[in-house]
Amino acid sequence: MSFAVSLLAASMAVLSPMGGAHGGADVSAVFAAPSGDVLRAVTFDEAAVPAGARVTVTERTSQDGTRIHLRLRGIQPGRTFGAHVHMNPCGTRPEDAGAHYQHVKDPEQPSTDPEYANPRNEVWLDFTTDRQGDGQSSASVGWRFRSGEARSVVIHEHATETAPGRAGMAGARLACVNVPFK
Repeated sequence: MSFAVSLLAASMAVLSPMGGAHGGADVSAVFAAPSGDVLRAVTFDEAAVPAGARVTVTERTSQDGTRIHLRLRGIQPGRTFGAHVHMNPCGTRPEDAGAHYQHVKDPEQPSTDPEYANPRNEVWLDFTTDRQGDGQSSASVGWRFRSGEARSVVIHEHATETAPGRAGMAGARLACVNVPFK
């Protein structure tokens, strides 16, 4: 049985809702079980994020910074999830996506210091699904990604924690979508 992922749409340059021309990425994909193929979107927990669920990630950049919008359809209903931009692309294992992208990198990894692991220095996209299993979130930051250092969005088990020693943690990695952030 093939677990091919269908890429529904991708475009690179549109008018920014932040104002002015920009660069950015739009990715729509269908989650599939992990395989040896290069994947657009992969699920590691089909009870939470079933194969066949849909995801869209939109990036808009301007001189003022970056806005990311995440939208999911058909995942576990009535649940809160964490979601973050990660440094590496998705792979066949949850850890393949690497650490959270940080504008100012924490010298101590994994980063759990609220000085670094916070929604101003990372992109946090936590969301709660409705009764149909649909959810969405947006985040805006006053900076742009360094080229090639932001490659995916990971959906996590629970909302992102903020306490010292736990900041940025959101539990297990349930799913991942590759995004060519600019």
